[in-house]
Amino acid sequence: MAVSITRTDLSARALRAAAAKAKDAKAARRMLALALVLEGVDRKTAAESCGMDRQTLRDWVHRYNAEGLEGLSDRRSPGPRPRLSPEQKAELGRMVLEGPDPAVDGVVRWRRVGLQRKIEARFGVAMHERTVGKQLAALGFRRLSVRPQHPKSDPEAQEAFKKTSLRP
Repeated sequence: MAVSITRTDLSARALRAAAAKAKDAKAARRMLALALVLEGVDRKTAAESCGMDRQTLRDWVHRYNAEGLEGLSDRRSPGPRPRLSPEQKAELGRMVLEGPDPAVDGVVRWRRVGLQRKIEARFGVAMHERTVGKQLAALGFRRLSVRPQHPKSDPEAQEAFKKTSLRP
């Protein structure tokens, strides 16, 4: 079955000129294949001369008919859907800044594994420990942190111990 280009705004010569000016090599190759089709070359020959399968050429002809030259460029995929919404990320940032509650969370400082459990319990989102680290890095947190102080530590007793201990 023959491929027909229904869009008539560009001739084969104009398609070749557009291909010569194009910065996207793949789109230029597709334009050249379409120019061959407009000149009456069969689909198989036009596709093979431009390094594609005849079915692929058919798909590009349909995209060109629907969208014009813009349809011949590759589309960017939007990527994976973020696991946490912006509001949830902001709440995660607040949780990290406030620190854990030892009575509730059972830890005196946040580690990725602890935050992983907290995120799953709070937001219902299961993620790998490394992904938690990436989320924290995206929020501007760094891996290095100050050494935590035990909540029941006594600074006066520590100073008294330092004064009475023998130094080498």
